[in-house]
Amino acid sequence: QVQLVESGGGLVQPGGSLTLSCAASGSISRIIVMGWYRQAPGEQRELVATITRGGGTNYADSVKGRFTISTDNAKNTVYLQMNSLKPEDTAVYYCNLQRLFESDYWGQGTQVTVSS
Repeated sequence: QVQLVESGGGLVQPGGSLTLSCAASGSISRIIVMGWYRQAPGEQRELVATITRGGGTNYADSVKGRFTISTDNAKNTVYLQMNSLKPEDTAVYYCNLQRLFESDYWGQGTQVTVSS
């Protein structure tokens, strides 16, 4: 019922910045949480940041102070601004949407590579 499309991934040097976007379409009512997760090769998918309908945010300890999650309700889009990027931030980043009474929805993923 919901489609999520991520964009903005790419290659960046350590210390650089990158902003990811996730546009939601379809049945976008009753959304309670949107967020970003990431998965590196051989590792489990982990939470990066979430934002609730009321604007509350939650961040993984590893990205606090460096990443900022935000939304643009007019565009049905969630963003992840990533600053001071580190090599350990390299992963496929997935947009996540949680809808009331339904299972989670996931985007296709966008690759972020931090390397000099």
